[in-house]
Amino acid sequence: MESNPFGRVVTGNDAQRGTPEPRIDLSSPSNARTIPMPQYDVIVVGKGNAALCAALAARDKGTRVAMLEAAPIDESGGNSRFAGGNMRFAYDGVEDLKRLTEIPNEEAKNTDWDNNTVDQFYDDLYRVTSFRTDPQLSEILIMKSLEAMVWLRSQGVRFVPNYRETSAVVAGKRKFFGRMPLQVSGGGPGLVQYLDAAAVKKGIEILYETRAVSLIYDGERVLGVKAKSGGKPVEFRAPAVILACGGFEANPEWRTRYLGPGWELAKVRGSRFNMGEGLKMALDIGACPYGNWSGCHAASWERYAPEFGDLAMDHACHRHCYPLSLMINTEGKRFVDEGIEFYTHTYAKYGAEVLKQPEQVAWQVFDAKITHLLRPEYHGKVVTRVTANTLEELASKLEGVNPEGFLKTVREFNAAARADIPFNPAIMDGRSTVGIEPPKSNWANPLDTPPYEAYHTTCGITFTFGGLRIDPDNGQVLDVNMHPIPGLYTAGEMVGGIFYFNYPAGAGLVSGTVFGRIAGAAASAAARAA
Repeated sequence: MESNPFGRVVTGNDAQRGTPEPRIDLSSPSNARTIPMPQYDVIVVGKGNAALCAALAARDKGTRVAMLEAAPIDESGGNSRFAGGNMRFAYDGVEDLKRLTEIPNEEAKNTDWDNNTVDQFYDDLYRVTSFRTDPQLSEILIMKSLEAMVWLRSQGVRFVPNYRETSAVVAGKRKFFGRMPLQVSGGGPGLVQYLDAAAVKKGIEILYETRAVSLIYDGERVLGVKAKSGGKPVEFRAPAVILACGGFEANPEWRTRYLGPGWELAKVRGSRFNMGEGLKMALDIGACPYGNWSGCHAASWERYAPEFGDLAMDHACHRHCYPLSLMINTEGKRFVDEGIEFYTHTYAKYGAEVLKQPEQVAWQVFDAKITHLLRPEYHGKVVTRVTANTLEELASKLEGVNPEGFLKTVREFNAAARADIPFNPAIMDGRSTVGIEPPKSNWANPLDTPPYEAYHTTCGITFTFGGLRIDPDNGQVLDVNMHPIPGLYTAGEMVGGIFYFNYPAGAGLVSGTVFGRIAGAAASAAARAA
């Protein structure tokens, strides 16, 4: 395959061998102008899950595909590299799961695999988005979700049961909960690695350290992309462009503009390269914005985590066990119903609740009845934790917290917790509080058994919900008059209208796959017809 002389290129067998790619001499005066690149059929901007799925779908139709990735190769993969790899899709039972992974017959029989029927998926998505999710987009996401998983498996992606995060042994039998029994082997990094391998095998050209800056647009149709590599301008021509380069979560100015004051202070859970440039490029030529532009996916996060996601830290900064905790602000008060649902249905909005608190921090407090249930990252090296043998001692150790307020909160909570309902972490057990605000709807255990542990948290933003309006059937971007923009498609986090206010865990990766495939196939067809 012809190699691109500009930027960092990985393609075909050279990529597998790690052969150094050629570079153009940018110091030469003759190379100071904008340099036209080879003609492609489809250009994909981005290289996360949605972008890779779009590129693979387009390539499978026989078109020549190039991917433009702003990051260097060792930081590439977008937010997908930072994902846990959990996948939410519609399935009726274990037989559907067997289409995706090997499950021994004995294990299939002796495990409660839960289910996530089409109706349950609809109910969850509509409920967590306050019934604002776009009906057409949500229908496509749900109805094509299992098909998308099977397609991922055909591309070489491996799935495994999600034992650690969404199952527990109850009365001697393993039970899955949260309707999300499978995850990608290796999590988000594994997903990108599998799709990377498929892209290289199929001859898709990937150009690293090549940041798209604008669309080539003649007023009627998109004709390609203008980019920068090595600080120099370059043009890529193609009859179809797919924007799949994420939201604006890494851009503090845009976060403050669209999400509101204080959001510039949030930690970024994922890629530092998602600055909203794909959205800007499309809006600059008249694309129609759509969805919850003041909303985002934001979770409880380690208080002293780095500014951006660090791939070497894996999931060390996750703090997802809060439903079993008391969440305490600096006034010593609770501020949310920690146990209203499983974390999979609240974690994406509770980070924003932490950000609203004084100093943008909170503490998750547990006692000895619960600490054995905490996920491994709570006892890792990257953690701000205090321990104590009495509540009074703990109160004195909670940095920035009013100790009297904290002790008052605990006394009131302990008195309000129902003792007549057994605690069961594998179900929404109804063990609630009575007579306090906010209530705790499930898993309301009195904080009364030492030693006590508390974990300092803040808000970590994952991705933004605002995006572009598309034709649901083909992923083509619509303009402000609701007319398709010829040659322009989008997928992944840039699709607006699916998530509002909140997000059911695992739906983002599946959405990226579903709409990535749709955009890739449609862009390929448009390129062939051009």
